[in-house]
Amino acid sequence: MTSPADVPHLTPNQINALVVLMVEARRLSNVELKELAGFTLTGKDNKKLVDLGLVDTDRTHRPFAHELTEQGWRVARQLHTAAPPKAGGSTTRSLFVVLSNLHRSLDRLRISHGDFFKPTEATAPTGGEPRREAPAPTAARPLSAVEVEALVRSTYRELATAPGAWVGLADVRDRLADTDRAALDAALRAMVGREDVRIIPVANTKSLTARDRAAAVRIGNEDNHALAIGSA
Repeated sequence: MTSPADVPHLTPNQINALVVLMVEARRLSNVELKELAGFTLTGKDNKKLVDLGLVDTDRTHRPFAHELTEQGWRVARQLHTAAPPKAGGSTTRSLFVVLSNLHRSLDRLRISHGDFFKPTEATAPTGGEPRREAPAPTAARPLSAVEVEALVRSTYRELATAPGAWVGLADVRDRLADTDRAALDAALRAMVGREDVRIIPVANTKSLTARDRAAAVRIGNEDNHALAIGSA
């Protein structure tokens, strides 16, 4: 049996990642995570789950791809035993209610989480988790300019407090950490020509941090640090 003490303290986004990877029961790229659940697993959230041994992240090609480890499966099965993080609000609490009822039902039916969620084509030993074969190495298809711009716009909507509000490029790059830097820069430069997009330098350069400077995109003869999309 697993007690609540065995489940690490996780953020809402880390919990969401574990749950999505559990129900899909396969390796998911950040593009797939974005399409399925509306978020990517990058930055501190990804690092913590990898450091805890809950997620295996393949960084050999972009976009990065993630899969639950055996320890990750164990924790995902027992998430409902822990207290929901306060930052998650009603949505995360509702998810914990679903997980609790799912656990009860599977226990009554004597079906493991792995057998319940395994893809149709997968095979697994009775009562165990699905046997997940490592995918053969393949060349990752580069994202098109349209796809990169779509990721930028989607990320901006997540970060901006309102349409037209300024968002630092450092925050955008953090969310799109596994997107090719050159492709992202090219998309930002192309977006400057869009009617609803503004990308500007910060006037007070003394206020810039090293992180801000590293995230700047060179347009024309100056570094630019902030992005706004839509009308203020």
